[in-house]
Amino acid sequence: MFFAFFCFRTTYFSKVDFRHIGARLNAFALGVSRDNFEEKKVIQLEYEAYQPMAEKTLRSVAAQVRERWPALVGVAIVHRIGSVPIGEASVAIVISSPHRADALQATQLAIDEVKAKVPIWKKEIYEDGTSNWKENKECEWSSSSVH
Repeated sequence: MFFAFFCFRTTYFSKVDFRHIGARLNAFALGVSRDNFEEKKVIQLEYEAYQPMAEKTLRSVAAQVRERWPALVGVAIVHRIGSVPIGEASVAIVISSPHRADALQATQLAIDEVKAKVPIWKKEIYEDGTSNWKENKECEWSSSSVH
């Protein structure tokens, strides 16, 4: 069974069912918004995306993970857009697998690929009233890309 569901507001995993007799481990990665950046207090994050392209890219990442580890039972990748309060998850990845190593490695690849390829942009809003659009260093089109 292969699941890949995508979220663009606040619904989390409402349609994802990872109950499967062959699965032994569900690995989770939650990207939770932090309250600081370079000694500035962050009070909120805002995400924007070109939704059709972001959904297509999320599906591609899920397919890439599934192709590399065909024994996986389930894959779910979720990223929010809009306002995300501090302490709430912006991105969630769940991989279900009969093998622990596969689930953990697949989760790592999925988050790395989401950060590198999915066209979602983040704005940090600071306590002092200023804000800043953040460039993801891992992103393929970033001017500070590490690729």
